[in-house]
Amino acid sequence: MQGKTGAEAAPATRGRTTIADGVVEKIAGMAAREVPGVHALGGGFARTMGAVRGMVPGGRTGVTHGVKVEVGEIQTAIDLAVVVEYGVAIADLAAEVRENVIAGVERMTGLEVIEVNIAVNDVHLPDEDEEETTEGRLQ
Repeated sequence: MQGKTGAEAAPATRGRTTIADGVVEKIAGMAAREVPGVHALGGGFARTMGAVRGMVPGGRTGVTHGVKVEVGEIQTAIDLAVVVEYGVAIADLAAEVRENVIAGVERMTGLEVIEVNIAVNDVHLPDEDEEETTEGRLQ
């Protein structure tokens, strides 16, 4: 007996769904940013370029900065570059980010997340906010 085809087949088997890398990157980036203690994603250069893009009319800062993914047919692997707030327990934060990213990506895409690698690239210090605002003023 052969499998059912056409109108007899279940709707879920009548075609294929593909999910672009950029979709998974956006979901992972948003999920990582939701975790308290994450200041930003990306390394220093990526954050600088994102800030420059944000100042250009029509330019937008991307939620995918610091996020790289590999997407297969049923699985995905995610790499994140994170800047943490000073005083946060990095191991605990990494665990929370991992949990939130896995839950968000798996819920929205149905893909199995096989790994979430986190590279902590920097620590944001409280006094850095003052330096950023004063340097940006025109004189």
